[in-house]
Amino acid sequence: MSNRYLNNELLVFNSLSRKKEPFKPVESGYVGMYVCGPTVYSNVHLGNCRTFMSFDMIYRYLLHLGYKVRYVRNITDAGHLEHDEDEGEDKIAKKARLERIEPMEVVQRYTVDFHQTLEQFNLLPPSIEPTATGHIIEQIEIIQSIIDKGYAYVKNGSVYFDVLKFNSDHAYGKLSGRKLEDMVANTRGLQGHIEKKNPQDFALWKKAEPQHIMRWSSPWGDGFPGWHIECTAMSTKYLGANFDIHGGGMDLKFPHHECEIAQAEAHSGHTPVNYWLHANMLTLNGKKMSKSTDNNIYPHEIFSGENRIFTRAFSPSVVRFFMMQAHYTSILDLSQEALEAAEKGYQRLLEGHKRAQTLEALGQTSSFNVTDWVDRCYAAMNDDFNTPILIAQLFEGVKQINLLHDHPKGMTAEDLELLRTTLSTFTFDVLGLKDESQQDSGHFEKLSGVVELLIAQRNQARERKDFATSDQIRDDLARLGIQLKDSKEGTTFSLS
Repeated sequence: MSNRYLNNELLVFNSLSRKKEPFKPVESGYVGMYVCGPTVYSNVHLGNCRTFMSFDMIYRYLLHLGYKVRYVRNITDAGHLEHDEDEGEDKIAKKARLERIEPMEVVQRYTVDFHQTLEQFNLLPPSIEPTATGHIIEQIEIIQSIIDKGYAYVKNGSVYFDVLKFNSDHAYGKLSGRKLEDMVANTRGLQGHIEKKNPQDFALWKKAEPQHIMRWSSPWGDGFPGWHIECTAMSTKYLGANFDIHGGGMDLKFPHHECEIAQAEAHSGHTPVNYWLHANMLTLNGKKMSKSTDNNIYPHEIFSGENRIFTRAFSPSVVRFFMMQAHYTSILDLSQEALEAAEKGYQRLLEGHKRAQTLEALGQTSSFNVTDWVDRCYAAMNDDFNTPILIAQLFEGVKQINLLHDHPKGMTAEDLELLRTTLSTFTFDVLGLKDESQQDSGHFEKLSGVVELLIAQRNQARERKDFATSDQIRDDLARLGIQLKDSKEGTTFSLS
């Protein structure tokens, strides 16, 4: 692709400034990006998948623009307590206790599930995937540094970050837009936080009670790290004290990311991240996804069709295309109707790509300016990774391919090659879609054989003028996503 398309200004919405800003990396040509990974105590849920898919798209586009990207995405395998609080049981330890297995068995099981699920969604692996338990030493060192600088205090073997002291020298709450005085005024008593000077203080290190399974030695006694400190330790270790992009779900903005900023500034004296990017939530049938209300679905349940939400299965690429149809910062509602519409759009895009590979163009320059169209594709992505606008442009490209199919002399060979290459690049390399029709060809051949048998039975019914049976076969196949098309040459089928 010509450099003409790679030099446009990239704008990103920075949650810290609450506006779009030109993206200028710390070091020209290089990008450091950290994304908060999963706490591996259960199967990864679809909302998390949307977040990781959004940053996979961002990672892909930065690579496409020619940046050398170090993408760090952690695994939280310790220190994340119930309800994201400083009291209660470690989520992984609790799962281990309930299932009577070792905590690291829990970690292994659900880390494998996480990787397998993201692989099905065609996510690229990060450059580095560190774990919290693998960086206990780094966390202890940063905690000690924060204590030495006067922004943390030790109490009964635990270490707490002194939010009020920090706020007197810095600005706690600048990412989420919360004011500390309002937080203090709205506090409902200490409620078990009697060790803390103030309820807003958060744990950097927690003393391990005798029954606590996961514990490590520290200068303050046996214990375990707080949830927030692990990301500060791992992000700064691999990306430096100041790096380009920190990403995660919108739900992590407060307190997790707010606490990360405070810890890093207390430790190093300056802001750790230049651009904070947040992906928004996924709802299901217009309601918040929740296990307690049974309004919840896991990726494997969508792929298999074995669930009580949808009447049939949908493939990983269809789900990914559905996700890409919305901007990563907007709330997205999942429903069967939305997935069915996405499935049709996905197939239309693939069919356009396949048709483009078979075309030859020997004619004059057409009224459709391919160069301007390519510019519009890049303009969409350079406007804070606007995938819905990009997809609209890709469909415009497919429209031109279909017109060219009917009028093969309507475009020069050079323009056709540019159109074909751009469509392929953005569909597969940037959006991360896969041509699933090229996979499992053996299964498709078996499906084709079964459908051909049903078509033969339908033809026999029509010859007998048994139109009720004929229509039933057609309608039953349609409900399974298999469309029959009758013509003078016979009956063919397609997957819709």
